Amino acid sequence: MSDFPPITSLNEVVQAALDYGRGGSMPKVAIARSAEGFVLRAGIEAFERGVAEPVLVGDMEETKRIADERGLDISPFRQVHVTDDAGAVFEAVRLFREGEAQLIMKGLVPTATLLKAVLNKETGVPHGGRILSHVGVFESPVDGRLMLLTDPGVNIAPSLQRKVDILKNALDVARTLGMKEPKAAILAATEKVNYPAMPATLDGDILTKMARQGQFGDARILGPLSLDLAVSRKVAATKRFDSPVAGNADILVTPNIEAGNVLYKSLSTLCGCIMAAVVVGSRVPVVVPSRGDSDASKFHSIALASVLAKRSRS
Repeated sequence: MSDFPPITSLNEVVQAALDYGRGGSMPKVAIARSAEGFVLRAGIEAFERGVAEPVLVGDMEETKRIADERGLDISPFRQVHVTDDAGAVFEAVRLFREGEAQLIMKGLVPTATLLKAVLNKETGVPHGGRILSHVGVFESPVDGRLMLLTDPGVNIAPSLQRKVDILKNALDVARTLGMKEPKAAILAATEKVNYPAMPATLDGDILTKMARQGQFGDARILGPLSLDLAVSRKVAATKRFDSPVAGNADILVTPNIEAGNVLYKSLSTLCGCIMAAVVVGSRVPVVVPSRGDSDASKFHSIALASVLAKRSRS
């Protein structure tokens, strides 16, 4: 996967998605359930900009009412009438399984319900032995580099083994985006091991040792590492912290969902970052937008999912 041309900005993510959509091969994204104004608008924008074509799955009477209230035209799109959550997520996953959609997007349905359907061993699209995790892609407010953040949305209090899998998922995304020898910072409140008071520091130390033994392939892993040391070369120089990861991290791995969610929303609300985010680890990248995400973030999330799906099939 590391042989892919590098993508270095969100604009390049969109451009790559547009390139894949040319020639009549625009991917279809199944939206379960579609009666949600923000998601409808994102799907229509993705279509108008040539990134993806929505397939609307849900209560079509309610979907049409919501669309009419917002002045949105949904007549060009395939519509699959299903009135309940379970039926909508089943149908969205079925569309992917049968090749009628290439992406799945959460609409007006609980995230847990959708992800449970994705992981169903009989009717879902699990990826053998993999876990699901949430990965956000953004441009650093410090130096503009494209960076990844995980896991702010799925795994609540991951064990060390879960963190191994979360890290592997993020490294896969980084390599699919063309990052060579991706650098991951295992975040904690300090760069020193302080166990048992701060269990995350021990996890970071163990993951670093695992990386030195080659368990993560061509990647540089360092932890525990404080956020400022991970993202600021100036801070790294001031603290005389000599490491290829310090100040240059491509991936930020947070200790738990609370830290991840706070950092994700700090970047989006306080720093104004556009966050392109997907849930990975199954056979299809799943777009799971929050109502608080900006329209730009929802659109870029669809573009990111399109690029990851296309490159994973290449």
